[in-house]
Parts: sequence; structure tokens; C-alpha cells
Amino acid sequence: MSILTGDQIIKEVEMGNIVITPFNMKQVNPNSYNLKLGKRLLVYNNFPLDMRKENKTQELIIPDDGLYLNPGVLYLGETEEYTETPNHVPHIEGRSSIGRLGMQVHITAGFGDTGFRGKWTLEITVVHPLKVYHGTEVCQVAYQKTFGKISAYSGRYLGQNGAVPSCLFQDYA
Repeated sequence: MSILTGDQIIKEVEMGNIVITPFNMKQVNPNSYNLKLGKRLLVYNNFPLDMRKENKTQELIIPDDGLYLNPGVLYLGETEEYTETPNHVPHIEGRSSIGRLGMQVHITAGFGDTGFRGKWTLEITVVHPLKVYHGTEVCQVAYQKTFGKISAYSGRYLGQNGAVPSCLFQDYA
């Protein structure tokens, strides 16, 4: 398993092999790129949830002065950045500074696919009340090289432009 260095991420962006929009050199790390929390969150509002049905959500907007998140709630967030990875496998993880405040940015879906393009949906939970702000660098994306024939991602979340709730119900249609 090979992970790109920060310098290589910059080169791949310059060559068009990785797209990060907007791109800011200050967000490049030794082996990853920091992504910022967008303004929009979704929360499920009708319980219990059902895997075979479309579960409705309510939109929350993070104001400039921040928004308190509460434990026991799943917040579907979005990244400010749009990414494309035609030749690499992207993987997101929370930043240690965010984790040390008790915030998690993904429950299980931190692994992306070659060919993904769109904004990332973050599965945000907190262990105690935490005030968050849009524009905060909350997670980091690392890129792995691929070996063998590339089969580009063509799934239901391709091209998403913000947080998207689960579409698992479509498997039962």
C-alpha cells in the first residue's frame, strides 16, 4: 500500500490527476490534504429509521457564530471542497485536533473509490456537546496508488454536491 506524500499530492493536482477545488497550499500535510466543514448539515428527523425506506432529513445551516452539536445525533455534513480522484483511492480520516475535542467525522465510510467526484458526506458524531464552525479543517484526505486495471466508481453518490443521506433503500426497489 503506497500513500502519496504532500509533495506528490501537489504534483498530482498540478497534473490534473487529483482535483481539489478550492485548493489551498496551506492545507497540504506531509501525507494528506485537510478538508473543511461546509455550512450545511442534515439530520434524520423521523425515527426509527428503516433501511428499506427513504428516511427524511432536515437541513441545518451552520451560522457564522457556530452551531452546537449534541451527542446521540448523527449529523451528515459536507466538505467545502469538491474532489475528483480518477487514478487514486481517496481515504478520509478525522484530524487529531478534532478527535481530541470528541468529534468523529466518519462512522464507517472513510474509504473512497477511484473515480469518485463530488463533495464528501461526513458522518459526524460528538461525545459531548461541541460548538462547530463552517470553514474549519475537520478531516484529511490521503491518496493511495492503484495497481491493475482501474474500474471507475459509478455508484449512486457520484457527483454529489453536498451531504447526501443514505440511499440504501434503492437496493430494495
